[in-house]
Amino acid sequence: MENIILENGYFRLTLRPDCVAESLICKANGQECLDNYEEMPLFTLTEPRPFNNEIKLAYPNKRTTYGANRVRMEGDKLIVGFEILGWEAVVSVKIAPRYIAFELVDFIYDHEVHFESLSMTPPPVTEFRLIQLPVKHRENFGAWLNVMWDEEVAVNVLAAHPFARIDSEKRKDYRVLTADALSEVQLKNVPAALIVCPKDDLLDAIDSLEEDFDLPRGVKSRRGEKINRSMYWVSNVYPETVDEYIKYAKKMGLTMMTLYYPSLWQSWRNYGKTGDYTYNEHYPNGAADVKVMLDKIKAAGITPGLHVLPTHIGVDSYHVTPKIDHRIRLTRHFTLAKPLSKDDTTVYVEQNPIGCVMDEKCRVLNFEGEGIYYESYTTEPPYCFTGCVRGHYETEIQEHKLGTIGGLLDVSEYCACSLYLDQNSSFMDEIADQIAEGYAAGFEYLYLDGAEGANVPYEIYIPLAQYRVYKKCKPLPLFVEGAAKAHFSWHVMSGANAFDYFQMPVFKEKIAEFPCAEAPEIAKDFTRLNFGWWLFNTETMPDMYEYGTSRAAAWDCPTTVMFRGWQMYTDNPRTEDCFEVMRRWEDVRRKNWLTAEQKEMLKDTAQEHTLLINEKGEYELVPYDCVKGAGGEDAPVSVFVFERAGKSYAVIWHTTGEGELSVPFDGDFTYKTEIAGEDVATRKDGGSVILPVGDKRYFSANVPKETLAQAFAWAKMM
Repeated sequence: MENIILENGYFRLTLRPDCVAESLICKANGQECLDNYEEMPLFTLTEPRPFNNEIKLAYPNKRTTYGANRVRMEGDKLIVGFEILGWEAVVSVKIAPRYIAFELVDFIYDHEVHFESLSMTPPPVTEFRLIQLPVKHRENFGAWLNVMWDEEVAVNVLAAHPFARIDSEKRKDYRVLTADALSEVQLKNVPAALIVCPKDDLLDAIDSLEEDFDLPRGVKSRRGEKINRSMYWVSNVYPETVDEYIKYAKKMGLTMMTLYYPSLWQSWRNYGKTGDYTYNEHYPNGAADVKVMLDKIKAAGITPGLHVLPTHIGVDSYHVTPKIDHRIRLTRHFTLAKPLSKDDTTVYVEQNPIGCVMDEKCRVLNFEGEGIYYESYTTEPPYCFTGCVRGHYETEIQEHKLGTIGGLLDVSEYCACSLYLDQNSSFMDEIADQIAEGYAAGFEYLYLDGAEGANVPYEIYIPLAQYRVYKKCKPLPLFVEGAAKAHFSWHVMSGANAFDYFQMPVFKEKIAEFPCAEAPEIAKDFTRLNFGWWLFNTETMPDMYEYGTSRAAAWDCPTTVMFRGWQMYTDNPRTEDCFEVMRRWEDVRRKNWLTAEQKEMLKDTAQEHTLLINEKGEYELVPYDCVKGAGGEDAPVSVFVFERAGKSYAVIWHTTGEGELSVPFDGDFTYKTEIAGEDVATRKDGGSVILPVGDKRYFSANVPKETLAQAFAWAKMM
């Protein structure tokens, strides 16, 4: 038999008659992309155990994977045979100009010969490997998109359907890129695709795939003009407060406003009311009132987005009290071994509870809608849950018959204030419809939080939860961000993930540790991340936002400022300075002002930088250094020094209010509100100068930077 050649304008895949991929050539430059050392087959299939009688008797009865060992082409289909097994699989092949897609469509078998009159629906396949290719290592591997690439070639195995499981396995000289279809989700008609092309053509190739298979347009979204704009997250925007938030957004130069769901719907005790998409008291006319508010936000030049937790159902919502919805997910099922009266505090079950959760907030069973809290359980017969408190979550206490099936509730690990819905039910679409109804009032992008609260396998159901909400929203979101991601999420979540907020004392350290480390990794997936939700509070200082926004700008990434109420505006004495930092950085990012060299400079996490407005009214980027101990131990003052235009400068502000700083300096100097701003009055005291400190101000002198730094290190608050 001859080799089978599958090729398009980009690449050529050569299959030997034994179904081993012999070669994978990028036609633009002739590069071979495979390492064929192991001669692995392109396809495999897995059974939970052998079912054919002779195979069952000859081999161990365990999960068994069979490699393809023969293949022939018939029209646009590959007919694939497997080692030991006598029957075959039919794989449809779609050869498109920019990709090749594989899809299991059928099996060929003789029931009497291959399954010996077994009363079953053959074949008993639990997994089918649609693609398995040993791809040579290159400079970069994007784990989310599942792409190996360098500046010349990209090799990508990706999902063309939300049910395809995409993964890889690293070997010494190569990485095996894989795509699987799973019977527990859907085995047939789950296409996955292969792309091999010059790196610069990859997104165009994925875009054509997304269009052909009617997938979320991840490439188009990533190319949108608003994808990298920073955001303003707010939790209590109502018609009567929206003007205040618009004012603050404008001060920060932020043109994207993310509204947390309690701004629209019922909320109580963290996530306690999540899932109850009933409009709160601020919207007597429901979505119509929301639309009026959003129109006002848009009229101010701000794009509104919606932040929801679609897989969470709050324990205080009507879905739980007084009866737990049957579509709340159970992580384990138990059968009552004895009838359960209303007064019983021991629940006897047939199955061993060993391994059940013992976190004190999460020990909750559900039988017929009644929540039952347990203290402990036995792991020897008779199996039972002990110390039970009936009617947990204020549910109705009931009698339950022998043989009743219930189970262990999937309680969210975040505050234990919500439960996770079962995505193998109508509940996810019901919730998606309610979210979409609110979204239609005028929102334009989404933050889908908490999607890690999904069914297993997570790599399928986390993206599926996001997709089921996304596709209901009209018009489709400009982009989506979320707290969790898996492969198919790449098509949905063009904004990728946002890091949760860090406490101010460790803010810079955590920015360097997490988003700065993640940014170059996620760039390998041809996308960006959000550098974090930055909770604005009384400890937030200008240098913190300067550090965070400058690092984000280095990687063309946005960030999000979180505001829980405008009282923070007055509680923090340096609010205006913090807002001005955000405004400047958003301005230079929108104008693409930063050069490639400057971005590389900003990737150095050890060196801090500040964005100045110089004497010409133009932006100027300079590195600056903190003067430790300025003003004395634990003094409420911050001082950073830098050099520019032949002078040394110190930028100074008070961290808690206002005061005076005595600096041992006896030479000529200027003290201004900005580099070229107004003079600030000072006074002399012997060999020292007394500086009023409050808002950011700039001290300059014709001395070495080290001399100026030493003077401020010796300075004292008065």
